[in-house]
Amino acid sequence: MVRIRPHSFASEDFYAAISSTVLARGVTWKRVSEETGVSTTTLARMARGRKPDASSLAALSAWAGVNPAEFVDIVARPKMREPLAQMTAIIRSDPRLGAEAAVALEEMLKAAYQRMKTKV
Repeated sequence: MVRIRPHSFASEDFYAAISSTVLARGVTWKRVSEETGVSTTTLARMARGRKPDASSLAALSAWAGVNPAEFVDIVARPKMREPLAQMTAIIRSDPRLGAEAAVALEEMLKAAYQRMKTKV
């Protein structure tokens, strides 16, 4: 990966990864737009080096199976993924929980986690 400024998103590298996925799958950019909900205008802007907005980044990352964090250079990158963030993602992705139940469970978990975690 290309070295970039601290706290910077390598949008050209991200676009290259998406473009490689398009090529490997043999689909058109119009099809990518249809499958992800990302407009063709946004895709064209990305091709010219513009950064995607957060929802486009998320949709394209999910579609291509790439981790957007791999395109960010952070000086003090944590050594491990944040457990609370992982638990929150799991709760919100559980299809057996409604939106209100997921939020309630998430709030309880955050409160308990903050109270019980030890300082490192």
